[in-house]
Amino acid sequence: MVIPALICGMLFTNCGSEDDTTSIKNGKYTGIFTVKYSEGDLFGETTLTGETTLKLNNGKYKCTGNPDRIPAGGSGKYSISDNKIIFEDENIWTTEFDGRLILDGEYDYTFDGKNLRLSKEIYEYDLLKK
Repeated sequence: MVIPALICGMLFTNCGSEDDTTSIKNGKYTGIFTVKYSEGDLFGETTLTGETTLKLNNGKYKCTGNPDRIPAGGSGKYSISDNKIIFEDENIWTTEFDGRLILDGEYDYTFDGKNLRLSKEIYEYDLLKK
Protein backbone atom coordinates (compact mmCIF):
# COMPACT_ATOMS: atom_id res chain seq x y z
CA MET A 1 0.00 0.00 0.00
CA VAL A 2 2.82 2.42 0.85
CA ILE A 3 4.93 1.54 -2.22
CA PRO A 4 2.16 2.29 -4.80
CA ALA A 5 1.49 5.60 -3.04
CA LEU A 6 5.20 6.51 -3.21
CA ILE A 7 5.39 5.62 -6.90
CA CYS A 8 2.32 7.73 -7.68
CA GLY A 9 3.75 10.61 -5.65
CA MET A 10 7.05 10.49 -7.56
CA LEU A 11 5.27 10.43 -10.92
CA PHE A 12 3.11 13.44 -10.12
CA THR A 13 6.02 15.39 -8.59
CA ASN A 14 8.03 15.14 -11.83
CA CYS A 15 5.19 16.33 -14.08
CA GLY A 16 5.88 20.05 -13.59
CA SER A 17 9.61 19.93 -13.04
CA GLU A 18 12.04 22.47 -14.46
CA ASP A 19 13.33 19.79 -16.84
CA ASP A 20 10.12 20.15 -18.85
CA THR A 21 11.27 21.23 -22.33
CA THR A 22 8.14 23.30 -22.93
CA SER A 23 9.07 25.76 -20.15
CA ILE A 24 10.81 28.84 -21.49
CA LYS A 25 14.38 28.88 -20.17
CA ASN A 26 16.64 31.79 -19.24
CA GLY A 27 19.12 32.53 -21.98
CA LYS A 28 19.75 34.12 -25.35
CA TYR A 29 17.42 33.63 -28.31
CA THR A 30 18.19 34.87 -31.81
CA GLY A 31 16.09 34.93 -34.95
CA ILE A 32 13.70 36.85 -37.14
CA PHE A 33 10.92 39.30 -36.37
CA THR A 34 8.12 39.58 -38.96
CA VAL A 35 5.23 42.00 -39.27
CA LYS A 36 2.56 41.49 -41.95
CA TYR A 37 0.60 44.68 -42.57
CA SER A 38 -2.65 44.34 -44.52
CA GLU A 39 -3.99 46.50 -47.33
CA GLY A 40 -6.20 48.60 -45.06
CA ASP A 41 -3.39 49.29 -42.58
CA LEU A 42 -1.60 52.64 -42.37
CA PHE A 43 1.50 51.09 -43.98
CA GLY A 44 -0.34 49.31 -46.80
CA GLU A 45 -0.02 45.64 -47.69
CA THR A 46 3.56 44.68 -46.93
CA THR A 47 5.66 42.20 -44.97
CA LEU A 48 8.73 43.46 -43.12
CA THR A 49 11.40 41.39 -41.36
CA GLY A 50 14.43 42.06 -39.20
CA GLU A 51 16.96 40.13 -37.19
CA THR A 52 16.66 40.32 -33.42
CA THR A 53 18.02 38.92 -30.18
CA LEU A 54 15.98 38.34 -27.03
CA LYS A 55 17.66 37.76 -23.67
CA LEU A 56 15.60 36.35 -20.81
CA ASN A 57 16.94 36.25 -17.27
CA ASN A 58 14.86 35.62 -14.14
CA GLY A 59 11.83 37.72 -15.09
CA LYS A 60 13.79 40.41 -16.97
CA TYR A 61 14.12 40.74 -20.74
CA LYS A 62 16.05 42.71 -23.33
CA CYS A 63 15.21 42.64 -27.04
CA THR A 64 17.51 44.23 -29.60
CA GLY A 65 16.06 46.58 -32.17
CA ASN A 66 17.21 47.80 -35.56
CA PRO A 67 17.70 51.35 -36.87
CA ASP A 68 14.57 50.92 -39.04
CA ARG A 69 12.68 49.73 -35.90
CA ILE A 70 11.85 46.33 -37.45
CA PRO A 71 11.64 45.40 -34.59
CA ALA A 72 12.06 48.37 -32.27
CA GLY A 73 13.34 46.27 -29.33
CA GLY A 74 12.40 46.74 -25.72
CA SER A 75 13.41 45.80 -22.20
CA GLY A 76 11.86 45.38 -18.80
CA LYS A 77 10.04 42.64 -16.92
CA TYR A 78 8.17 39.60 -18.19
CA SER A 79 5.93 36.94 -16.73
CA ILE A 80 4.42 33.71 -18.05
CA SER A 81 0.86 32.50 -17.58
CA ASP A 82 -0.56 29.49 -19.44
CA ASN A 83 0.55 29.86 -23.09
CA LYS A 84 0.98 33.62 -22.76
CA ILE A 85 4.07 35.66 -22.03
CA ILE A 86 3.52 39.22 -20.84
CA PHE A 87 6.26 41.78 -21.51
CA GLU A 88 6.31 45.07 -19.61
CA ASP A 89 8.62 47.45 -21.47
CA GLU A 90 10.18 50.09 -19.20
CA ASN A 91 11.52 52.50 -21.84
CA ILE A 92 10.40 55.91 -23.04
CA TRP A 93 9.82 55.98 -26.81
CA THR A 94 9.25 58.65 -29.44
CA THR A 95 6.16 58.36 -31.63
CA GLU A 96 7.47 58.47 -35.21
CA PHE A 97 6.93 54.73 -35.77
CA ASP A 98 4.43 51.95 -35.14
CA GLY A 99 4.66 51.56 -31.35
CA ARG A 100 3.46 47.96 -31.63
CA LEU A 101 6.94 47.12 -32.98
CA ILE A 102 8.16 47.37 -29.36
CA LEU A 103 8.23 44.03 -27.53
CA ASP A 104 5.54 44.91 -25.00
CA GLY A 105 2.23 43.42 -23.91
CA GLU A 106 0.77 39.94 -24.10
CA TYR A 107 2.01 37.41 -26.67
CA ASP A 108 1.00 33.83 -27.37
CA TYR A 109 4.01 31.55 -27.39
CA THR A 110 5.16 28.06 -28.23
CA PHE A 111 8.46 26.57 -27.11
CA ASP A 112 9.80 23.10 -27.89
CA GLY A 113 12.99 23.34 -25.85
CA LYS A 114 14.90 25.05 -28.66
CA ASN A 115 12.54 27.08 -30.86
CA LEU A 116 10.58 29.95 -29.32
CA ARG A 117 7.76 31.56 -31.30
CA LEU A 118 6.02 34.68 -29.99
CA SER A 119 2.94 36.02 -31.77
CA LYS A 120 0.54 38.90 -31.27
CA GLU A 121 -1.87 40.02 -33.98
CA ILE A 122 0.33 40.67 -37.06
CA TYR A 123 3.67 40.54 -35.17
CA GLU A 124 5.76 37.39 -34.84
CA TYR A 125 9.16 36.46 -33.43
CA ASP A 126 10.76 33.15 -34.58
CA LEU A 127 13.71 32.57 -32.27
CA LEU A 128 16.26 29.84 -31.59
CA LYS A 129 17.82 29.27 -28.16
CA LYS A 130 21.61 29.67 -28.22
